[in-house]
Amino acid sequence: MQADGGGGNCLEGVRILDLTQFEAGPSCTEVLAWLGAEVVKVENPHGGDPGRGSFGRPDGGDAWYFLLFNAGKKSITVNLKEPRGLALVKDMAREADVIMENFAPGAIERLGLGYDEIRAINPGIIYAQVKGFGEGSPFENNLAFDMIAQACGGVMSITGEADQPPVKPGATIGDTGTGMLMAISILGALYRRKGSGRGERLQLAMQDAMLHYIRVAFAAQAATGETAPRAGAKLLSGLNPPCGIFPCKPGGPNDYVYIYTSRANQAHWHRLLTLIGREDLIGNPDYDTGLARAEREEEIDAMIAEWTRRYDKHEAMRLIGEAGVPAGAVLDTGEIQHDPDFERRGIMQNMQHPANGPFKMPGWPVRHDGAPPPLTPSPALGEHNAEVLGNWLRLSQAEIDELRESGVT
Repeated sequence: MQADGGGGNCLEGVRILDLTQFEAGPSCTEVLAWLGAEVVKVENPHGGDPGRGSFGRPDGGDAWYFLLFNAGKKSITVNLKEPRGLALVKDMAREADVIMENFAPGAIERLGLGYDEIRAINPGIIYAQVKGFGEGSPFENNLAFDMIAQACGGVMSITGEADQPPVKPGATIGDTGTGMLMAISILGALYRRKGSGRGERLQLAMQDAMLHYIRVAFAAQAATGETAPRAGAKLLSGLNPPCGIFPCKPGGPNDYVYIYTSRANQAHWHRLLTLIGREDLIGNPDYDTGLARAEREEEIDAMIAEWTRRYDKHEAMRLIGEAGVPAGAVLDTGEIQHDPDFERRGIMQNMQHPANGPFKMPGWPVRHDGAPPPLTPSPALGEHNAEVLGNWLRLSQAEIDELRESGVT
C-alpha cells in the first residue's frame, strides 16, 4: 500500500535547512518532512552525507540506511569550504524557519554558521543542534554515536541478564530516540513563534536524551534504594510473575511469546491460569499475589513455558490475547517486513526510488484522520539544486549553472 493522505500538509510552508548527517539529525528532519515541511538537505558535492555509503547498497544507488532516514527531503550540494558556498548557505538561512545541525563539536562555529551568526541574519530562526554531550559537560568536546550515548546515558546498564555484562539494545534510541525528542521541541518552538515571532536555540545532547527513556529505572531505584538492575526480558520493578518471554515451537531463535500479567489487574493471572488448565491455583494464597508469586518465580515460569511450548508464537499470542491477557509474539525484521497487515495499514510503505528501485520501509506511524503521511523517495545527491536555489534565492538558471561550473555546488 502507498498511503494517501494524512498529515502531509501539517507543516506546509515551513522551510528547514538540514545540515545533518547519519541518523540522529536526519531522523528528526525526516519527521518534519513527513509532516509537510520543505526540508532541504545541504550536502558536500563530493559524496554527500556519509550515510549514502553506509552498509549495503545496490550498484549506482544509495545505501538502504540513507533511504530510511531521508525520505521526503530535497538535496542541494554546497561546498562549505568555498567562501561563495558559505555565503550561499547564509542566504538560505535568511529564508529558513529552522536550521538543524549535528556536526562534531565546534565544527559549525568554525565554519561561521554558529547560532550567533545565523541569528544576526535571521532573528526568527529556530536553530536546533544535536551533540553527543551537553554544553558544560566535561565531555562536551567528545565525539559520540548511538552506542556511546546508550552507554553513558544509563541504557546499557539496565539491559541484559542480571548475571551478564551490559548489552546494547538493538533499537538505536541514542540516535533516532534523540531525533524524536528534538522534532517535538522544534514543533513546540514553531508553535510559540507563531505568536511571539521570536526564534530560539534548541540544544539536545544524546547522553541527556537517554535519561528520558529510562525513567522507569529511576522509579525502580527510588523504590528499592538500590541502583536499577538488569532484568533481561522481565520488568525492572519485578515482583509480578509471570512476566517475560516464554519458548514456543519449533524452537527457533525468535520463537518466543511475551506474557505480562499486570500488577494492577489480578484478573490477568486468573485468566492465564484458566487458559493453561490450572484453575486449581486460583485463590491459593501461595500464588495469588505478586509478592507470593515472586517467591516461586522459577516454578511459575516453568509451568507457563510447558504450555507455550505446545504452540507456535502466533498461535500462543492469539490464544493468550483472546483470554484477555497481554501477550506478544517476538517478531523478527523479516516477519515484520513481509506481514501484509503493516502494508495494508500504511505503516510499511513502498518507496519508489529512481536508482534503488522499490524499497519497502517503515513510514511515519501516526495516523492523521485515518491515514499516515505518504512516503516519498529520499533525494539523489544535488537533485534539487536548481529548484531550491531558484525558489529560495530567486537565482536565474544562468547563475545556478555558473555556481555548478565553478565548483560551489
